[in-house]
Amino acid sequence: MSAPSDPTRYDLKVPTAPTPNAIIPDALLGILRNRFALQEFRPHQREVIEHVIAGHDGLLVMPTGGGKSLCYQLPGLVRGGGIVISPLIALMEDQTQKLLGMGLQADRIHSGRGRGDSQLALRRWIDGELDFLMIAPERLRVPGFVPRLMARPPKLITIDEAHCISMWGHDFRPDYRLLGERLPELRAHGDCPVLALTATATVRVQADIVEQLGVPQATRFIRGFRRDNLAIELLESNPSERVALARKMLGDPARRPAIVYVLSRKGVDETVVAWKHDFKVAGYHAGMDTEARKKVQESFIGGKTEVVVATVAFGMGIDKADIRTVVHLGMPATVEGYYQEVGRAGRDGLPSAAVCLYSWADRKLHESLFARGYPVLADLQKLYAQIPAEGIARENLLRRSGLVLEVAEAALDKLWGLRAALIDYEDVVRPGAVADWPALYQRQRLHRESQIDVIFEYGRGMGCRMTALTAYFGDQDRHRPCGLCDWCRADESLLRRQRAPDSLERRQLNKLVDLLSPTRALSLSKLFREDFGDALDRRMFDALVTGLERAEVITTTWEAFDKGGETIRYRTATLTEMPGQREPDWLDRVRLEDQKPTAAAGKLVKKRAGKVVEPVAPVASLPIDTALLGELKAWRLAKARMEGVPAFRILSDATLEAVVAARPQSTAALLAVKGLGPRLVEKYGADLLAELRK
Repeated sequence: MSAPSDPTRYDLKVPTAPTPNAIIPDALLGILRNRFALQEFRPHQREVIEHVIAGHDGLLVMPTGGGKSLCYQLPGLVRGGGIVISPLIALMEDQTQKLLGMGLQADRIHSGRGRGDSQLALRRWIDGELDFLMIAPERLRVPGFVPRLMARPPKLITIDEAHCISMWGHDFRPDYRLLGERLPELRAHGDCPVLALTATATVRVQADIVEQLGVPQATRFIRGFRRDNLAIELLESNPSERVALARKMLGDPARRPAIVYVLSRKGVDETVVAWKHDFKVAGYHAGMDTEARKKVQESFIGGKTEVVVATVAFGMGIDKADIRTVVHLGMPATVEGYYQEVGRAGRDGLPSAAVCLYSWADRKLHESLFARGYPVLADLQKLYAQIPAEGIARENLLRRSGLVLEVAEAALDKLWGLRAALIDYEDVVRPGAVADWPALYQRQRLHRESQIDVIFEYGRGMGCRMTALTAYFGDQDRHRPCGLCDWCRADESLLRRQRAPDSLERRQLNKLVDLLSPTRALSLSKLFREDFGDALDRRMFDALVTGLERAEVITTTWEAFDKGGETIRYRTATLTEMPGQREPDWLDRVRLEDQKPTAAAGKLVKKRAGKVVEPVAPVASLPIDTALLGELKAWRLAKARMEGVPAFRILSDATLEAVVAARPQSTAALLAVKGLGPRLVEKYGADLLAELRK
């Protein structure tokens, strides 16, 4: 085995204490060219690298493809070795292979590797053979692991996917939040900066990251969110129209290669069938086995497949610079997810497009998923009240809770994340002192719910699309219009077509303006119900409202109130100017989308004034093999102890019951089981199949 790289070969004076001017710029450029085969730094990389080499903590928020990895790789090499903590096995594997490909020494420790391989990786780190060691966060909780790791103290700690530590982020993972408790021990020898990396973090999430990691003075580098070559377009469209509209657009060879995101596996399969005679297309979703997904990915990267139709399972680690178009056939759940996906277009710097076709019908899916993942507060309080002071077996608690299993498990997961319940593998106890967790949960739930509102408001909002995105993430470059999007250059949009209102629409626009006031906000749902419901479908009414807002005649706002523990949201409008007595100029400024919605389309998107979160209905139970279920739970407990996590973080009870009911005998069959996706199947699939075959 070769030894790790020696920074003294580059005549770098690496400080033992932070000193701002501790590097020699020419030598730094020499490392970039000699060890990383790169001729120049990308924008914003150098300032971060110099900051970290000098020993300072930092938070880097930079979009996917912006060059975040180099910002820890080069400093880690120079400083004499670093550990990288990441929650994603696939990314750890990818980063390790890339480091090895550059001639650096790297290894990884995660649950997907055998005990012997993990022990060897740790020994290689201790013996000084590695430049980098990738570590899954749960390993830090295994008794004795950190003291052994500290036999060779790291010189840089990198926290990858740092947004996962924040309950305000779009991908919050409660077990990642415990990292802050481990960092003091990992930095016990002093000279070890922390660099947190993420591709998507709002200003609120950024503040939470540095607080949870215990590095409040960390310098924040929020860079690179503006994309000057990306034309963004969003268009309200019936679900039944989207496939045909996208096919027409992608029929132009200049719009390919392309990634098309849909909201369901069924949507993937149906779209691929519809397009199979138009261009080289393939589907990709979590229900496919590993080998099939790998073939699709390799074919796309190699240029044999022109269009990939996929769920959000596709995209992580895709290193293809010439993607010309990213299409969404349905609105994503969050702005963070949307930005991450559209950011895969045009990484070569050439003109590219991001087109989203959506409607309010998409909300129903997102709200359903939200309701399942975030039970109402009353359910959490009911479960919490049944945890005795002396503790209780988790299975007994769930059984006697009176809640549907899926709801009970989600509620316990949230209690654990809020530290309102402690879980020792399979036993649940109350902590000695509990903060005001109900209020915190309500804030968290409201925030997560509002993320759905924000992405839909973005879709129908006013102003430059790119400016709105850069402002959302707090990028310093957030004021200049892009000059490319459907707002800046509406006449050059790929799919949006605007027209002047016809005579009927002009009368309805006049009527709507006459009913509104510049001093009092009125509920749009109430206006529609009482004054327009007989003449217009809801989609047409919304189109009129959007046209008025784009013409700056009215302003709309989301309002909310609490009713019985539920947050009810509704949209209001106020007049921004008072038209004259005769036909005013404002009406000539209004432009509507050039499509004639049908009454059926209106029914698809009909929206009530308030959001009612539908309870999760109990699923009819079938006889289950209790002996096999017991064996799987015993296997799960052993895995939990090995990884140092609560058992339900391995697989939920509902998922184990689904496995027992289906008795899958192959990887493909496992992927078809509700609750099992590619990540879980890759980690535990072999073990599950072995248990089922006993």
